[in-house]
Order: sequence, then structure tokens, then C-alpha cells
Amino acid sequence: MAVTPKGFDPRQEMRRPDFELQYKRDAYLKQVALHHHDFFELYFLVSGDVTYTIESKLYHVAPGDILLISPRELHQLHIQPEMTGYERYVLWVDPQLVRRLSTGATPLLRCLDPAQPGYRNRLRPEPEAWKSLFGLIQSLYRECQQEEYGSDLLQTSLLTQILVEINRLAAQPEKQAEAPRSSQAVSQVIDYVNLHYGEDLSLEQLAERFFVSKYHLSHEFNRLVGTSVHRYIQKKRLLIARQLMAQGKRPSQIYSSCGFADYPGFYRAFKAEYGLTPKEYALSVRQGEIKEGSL
Repeated sequence: MAVTPKGFDPRQEMRRPDFELQYKRDAYLKQVALHHHDFFELYFLVSGDVTYTIESKLYHVAPGDILLISPRELHQLHIQPEMTGYERYVLWVDPQLVRRLSTGATPLLRCLDPAQPGYRNRLRPEPEAWKSLFGLIQSLYRECQQEEYGSDLLQTSLLTQILVEINRLAAQPEKQAEAPRSSQAVSQVIDYVNLHYGEDLSLEQLAERFFVSKYHLSHEFNRLVGTSVHRYIQKKRLLIARQLMAQGKRPSQIYSSCGFADYPGFYRAFKAEYGLTPKEYALSVRQGEIKEGSL
């Protein structure tokens, strides 16, 4: 069966409960907004001129590169305005599925968890390793497009092989590659926000804490992260609140611990970000319409 790519889809939610593999090709795309998922995103670039922001790091992605993005990481795609032939496979995987496929001897979450020592977002495999892995990805995509006998088993088998191979690649010493662009001030601020999102935070306070001018911090943050400090803080707070609700916490229990001064403010921000009220989201989780995606 021929492998046919599709065009850009702004959807950021899985249609399947376990995993989804997309193959896309576009001639032109506008910038994609800073966002996050409740699942792991594994990104395989086939062709194109692409830069990816993941938290405070800016990666120029080359064909054959693999990006690993966890549910905890805000990220954004930047595409060159005149580029052509932007082609990629994007694999979305529910964390619970990765756990089920793992064994005591083979924890497949190892390369996907930012808390693990040596975690890195970008892998740049050697040509032979990429060729082998790319063959598995193409086979999985073909199996996902048909409903033949045993297709479900083959999909699970191929996905397991892909996750094993990526863990093996991640365990290898990182070869010399273009370092991601970053800024000490931006990295320090993001690390601080990730630990202190429940506290009162502002551009002025953060600039004073890390001994930089608020104008410099604001400029560097927009350049590297693609959004303002205030917007990043709010998105991070909403991400944490969503994950806590996915774990069964009630909205009224968690809004203040996530840094919102009052429930109405939390309500408005959550609905504007996700299109659901906090209570609607919590109800969807309880009814099984939305699965827990946190680590």
C-alpha cells in the first residue's frame, strides 16, 4: 500500500486512546502557537527547514533528527516562511501505554522522562540507525491505515520496537551536534517558574531575582520561547492544573496552589485556553473521555 502524506492539522488531541501516528507534508505553514500535550510527542523530520522551541531551548532540526517532547514541556514550531517540502512523521503516545509495554528490565519511559539523568530532547542518529528506525515508522504507519487480520498486534509490536530503538539511541553518548540556542537568564527563569509556579510571579520580580533588566529578559524570552514571560507563566500554571485534575483533584482544590489568585480568574483562563470550563474538563476525565497524561 502506498504511503500518502496528509496536510497540516491544527488538532492537538488524539483520536485514539493509546497512540497515533501522523505522516504530513506541507509546502507552507504559519507559525504554530506555544502549546503542550497530555501525551508524549515523538517527532521525526524527513525534510524541511524547521526550528523547534522546547521550554528554553531553540533547536534547528535537520532531516533525520528525532525530537522527544514530554507532557511537561511547552513547545512551539517555527517554520521558514519560504520553505518547501516540510515532511515529517509525528507519533503521539499515551504515557499509560508506554508503562504497559515496559517491563522491569526494560523501562521504556527512561528516554521520555525529563526527570531522568541525561534526558535530552533531540537525538541525531547515524544514517544506518535512522534508516532502520525509519523503516519501522513507515511499517507502523501502513499498519495504522488498514484493518487486516492481526493489525492490532503488529501495531503494538512495531510501536514497542520503535520505543526500544529510541531508548537505545538515547543511551548512546551524544555525538557532536549543533548546540541548542538558549540564554542563561531565560533558562534560569523557566527553571524557577517550574518550581515556583504556585507563588506570586511577575516579570519585574524575576528580572530582579536573576539580576537582568526586565527589558532584556522580555526580549530574550520572546526571541527564544516565542511568547511573553506572563503568557509562559500562565500556560505553565494551566498545564499543571490540568494534570492535577486528570489525577482526580477538584478544580476548587487546586487553583490557588497553581498560582491563581481567585477561582473566577482561573475559570476564565482555563476556558480560554482549552475550550472547556475546569468542571467540564474534570467531568470528562471522570467519564473517561480524557485520559490522564501526566508522568
